[in-house]
Amino acid sequence: MKYLITIAYDGSKFFGFQRLNKGVSVQKELEDALTKINKKSVEIKGAGRTDRGVHAHGQKASFDLSIEIPSERLKNAINSLLSDYIYVKDCKTVADDFHARFNVKKKKYVYKINLGEYNPIIADYAFWCPYKLDISKMKKCGKLFLGVHDFRNFVSGERANYTAIIYDISFKKKKDILEIGFTGKSFYRYMVRNLVGAMIEVGRGKETLDKVKEMLKNKKNMSLFTSPACGLYLEDIEY
Repeated sequence: MKYLITIAYDGSKFFGFQRLNKGVSVQKELEDALTKINKKSVEIKGAGRTDRGVHAHGQKASFDLSIEIPSERLKNAINSLLSDYIYVKDCKTVADDFHARFNVKKKKYVYKINLGEYNPIIADYAFWCPYKLDISKMKKCGKLFLGVHDFRNFVSGERANYTAIIYDISFKKKKDILEIGFTGKSFYRYMVRNLVGAMIEVGRGKETLDKVKEMLKNKKNMSLFTSPACGLYLEDIEY
């Protein structure tokens, strides 16, 4: 029987989503719990590999069990075996050929920036920006990223293909917290953090919109500020 789960986790307590030889990962904790339930080894397929410090409200993962368990009962059983920093929000059965990563239609990420006074209580959950930002300039920068682009200058590591499509970029301010939402088909390593970094550089007046346009067109190795992982959340995934 194949299942799909929706997961929330506090990324500050993990070394990322992907299973590691050393260090606590979201994948390992889930697989350990599922293996106890299944009484046979279970490997999950995550919809995305969030890095160390990145949080999630709507991460997804699919897996096969050799036993059949009602979805709600399975959800409760998994949660009973997890630490306090990870929680399965939903569980449902899916078709045998379903894959949590390959079947994705849209992903939404949210990046949170603390524009107010430094607050140690939320330091792991929003990036504190010490500079005054012009949000109108940041919005103009965000519009440059909409549509299909070669994002090689905004991605970490080597890839065969750097092309991705971003459908929407939204801005929402709640008191001192600025939330920037990104909806797209695919996001590569550090991509959202680099896009936010470019917006911050433009918003503080250190870089220009023309520089960002050049980075989208030019295949040379160019880079700007990479915003910290603490402000990034995998918000939702659509299939």
